[in-house]
Amino acid sequence: MTPTVAVFTETPINPVSIAPPDFDPERELPAGFMDFFLPLHRIFTPWQQELALKRVEVLQRSLEGDKPKHHFPSDTVRNGWRIPLPEWCRDQRNQMTGPADDGELCVKMLNSGAPGVMLDLEDSCVNEWLHHEKGVENILACLRGRLTYFDKKRDRTMNIQQNDTVIFTRPRGLHMSQAGLIPGELVSASLSDVTRIFYGIDPGELKHPLCIYIPKSESAEEALWWRDLFQALAKWRGLPHNYIRCMALVESHPLAFQMEEFAYNLRDHIMGLNLGRWDYMASLIHFNLDDPDWVLPDRNTIPYNVAFFQNLRELMPEICHHRCILAIGGMTALYPSREDAELNTRALAVLEKDKKNEADCLMDGAWTGHPDQNAIAVSQFPYPNQLNARPKNASRYPDLRPQPVGVGTRSVAGTRAAVRTVIRYRHGVLSGRGASLLDGYMEDLATDRIYRLMIAQRVLHRDVVAVHDDQGRMVKHTPEFITRLFDEELERLLDALPANAAPEESERFRRAREISEAMIVNGEFNPV
Repeated sequence: MTPTVAVFTETPINPVSIAPPDFDPERELPAGFMDFFLPLHRIFTPWQQELALKRVEVLQRSLEGDKPKHHFPSDTVRNGWRIPLPEWCRDQRNQMTGPADDGELCVKMLNSGAPGVMLDLEDSCVNEWLHHEKGVENILACLRGRLTYFDKKRDRTMNIQQNDTVIFTRPRGLHMSQAGLIPGELVSASLSDVTRIFYGIDPGELKHPLCIYIPKSESAEEALWWRDLFQALAKWRGLPHNYIRCMALVESHPLAFQMEEFAYNLRDHIMGLNLGRWDYMASLIHFNLDDPDWVLPDRNTIPYNVAFFQNLRELMPEICHHRCILAIGGMTALYPSREDAELNTRALAVLEKDKKNEADCLMDGAWTGHPDQNAIAVSQFPYPNQLNARPKNASRYPDLRPQPVGVGTRSVAGTRAAVRTVIRYRHGVLSGRGASLLDGYMEDLATDRIYRLMIAQRVLHRDVVAVHDDQGRMVKHTPEFITRLFDEELERLLDALPANAAPEESERFRRAREISEAMIVNGEFNPV
């Protein structure tokens, strides 16, 4: 295990999901879909691949010292444009999120009372063909109000209740590709996901226009890809050019400096920005991987109001409210539990404090992932939003890269916890789960990415950054030391398996350990 900064930039540009070898789009996709899809593919996939290459170049420049930064205001920023927010989306005090391939959870989220629900084909959904197929099927059923599941405890079928919840679909990001739709060709995964949903809907069945949650953007330029796709789809169906609406996550460090330009490019569609803070933390580490001053402390010792979050958390509402769109806060990782009263009390107290902080920063709402979190989250934010609130003496160009000085601890126990978590998370992926509740924390691709990057940081800067054990001794994080931790944590996980565990469980844990360490060694830190 000998990572270097150079290795960390050699991430695959086109992480790929592959359709089964016997897949026949003419037989297995809706009639006429491929005739609809192919002209779009010829335009949007080459463009997507070009944008993915630009991302690699921006990351490489950052690792060579040319960090993302604020730019002088453009005409885009200086002029007085505003975005009219639809009445049906003015209240988004809580947006509940979860994997679209989990039909039971989809119904529960839609029945939770949350003002918004995001059905996810991305971070919390395993990037495999069958999971995405199930996710698309569930999303279309939710949009029609027809998805059900059988509740064993109640011994009856549960339906979606009639409500005003705004349903969002989160497709895969522009860094990802899909194979198998066209022989010998990759297609944009974003294009595949959005077109599958759009082709399958009847606008007359929807209670509001189709809403997309744009993930993983890294520049204002990328907003033009989404804008042109939305408008091409609307034109094909004879709908108004601004029919498709969207929100967008700010979860990459470069985009934090281009939020206003991004919103401008999508001004006919966008209704808000969301601080996706866990992916944002991972991106912040990735773009500063060369800098020993950016070796972060153990993840769960970083306070929610750490400056690199708080400065962005205060800037986002200023930009959004100036343009009359919503600013949405992030996810609280600690989850409530109906089986563990102490954990439940602690998790809900953390949630309340976290969301109150976001409301005080003038955010309009937040994300949660559990129905028990909805009431507390909603109650922290003024109804229906804070669009008319603007911070006093706000800086338009704050420091978005304040060094993490004086916060948290760097410990061997934290490294060990990271190793254990990435093995368990990857085991969940191999078992078909894109998100796993581990030790009270919901771990998905974003948090897995944080842990892998944190381990890599400690190896890369082992000669200048101190990490201490329980006795206060400095422990140099050599590649051999990390391999030893992986070996030890794997053995602990195997020893903890019940005696009647299926034989494949052990093999799945071993495979998870192998993949997780290899991703760190190979510098695979893109969100895949």
